[in-house]
Amino acid sequence: MSTLYTSRHAVGPNEAKRFDTEALRENFLIDDLFKKDQVNMVYTHYERMIIGGALPVDRILPLETIDPLKSSYFLARRELGIINVGGPGEVEVDGQIYALDNKEALYVGAGVESVAFKNSAQGQQACFYFNSAPAHTNYPTKKVGRENATVLEMGAQETSNERSIYQLIIHGVVETCQLQMGVTCLKPGSVWNTMPAHQHDRRMEAYLYFDLADDNAVSHFMGEPDQTRNLWVKSHQAVVSPAWSIHCGAGTSNYSFVWGMAGENLDYGDMDKYGPSELK
Repeated sequence: MSTLYTSRHAVGPNEAKRFDTEALRENFLIDDLFKKDQVNMVYTHYERMIIGGALPVDRILPLETIDPLKSSYFLARRELGIINVGGPGEVEVDGQIYALDNKEALYVGAGVESVAFKNSAQGQQACFYFNSAPAHTNYPTKKVGRENATVLEMGAQETSNERSIYQLIIHGVVETCQLQMGVTCLKPGSVWNTMPAHQHDRRMEAYLYFDLADDNAVSHFMGEPDQTRNLWVKSHQAVVSPAWSIHCGAGTSNYSFVWGMAGENLDYGDMDKYGPSELK
């Protein structure tokens, strides 16, 4: 089979505060998204977000429907955001080809019947990461390069969190029902992302960490502001962040990550922030 999926039920904050390391990783870490010539995905019960990866090496990989959707094709009632975190690749959408380079995005609206992933450069491996959420209407498919993104320059060297935030699939750049996605790239010498930490009760979020060498990792912090926990995360591993959880992290080097959100509203700035002195 070229398509594999698992389901994860929602976990509440009272349950999570009693988890040991193994239970935290089992419920919130996704460490097997990218396998040769497979589409792998996790169907979560947080806003019904699907978190997935496609690694086409020797074949073209179709985006196939899965049983929880109870639909004849994947996007019958869903929208899709794709970001390439590898070498050059192509995505075919109902017969039209979209070339995606590293850190470029593609939004695909509800009602599209056919999506397929393809590697397009020998010696360079395309690596497609995607998020999908329920959609109430169809919006046009649109490619978004980094030159099309809204870019926020945040942080400073003095606080070890100087970073560029590329808002790729977001209100003002692409019209969507609820899905938002982008890429944050930390500058050399910076290791902290999303500081001050924040949560947003109106939507969930997922992180995919990448651009990390094999001997480096990120400590991803989660939990309620006064009940924090951490997960050690490698490159090309993802973390599910429920609406009740903060999300921030610090790495052993600089790195990049894809953030994706789905939920109540499309206001990127809708955050409840917690500075370092407020965290426990």
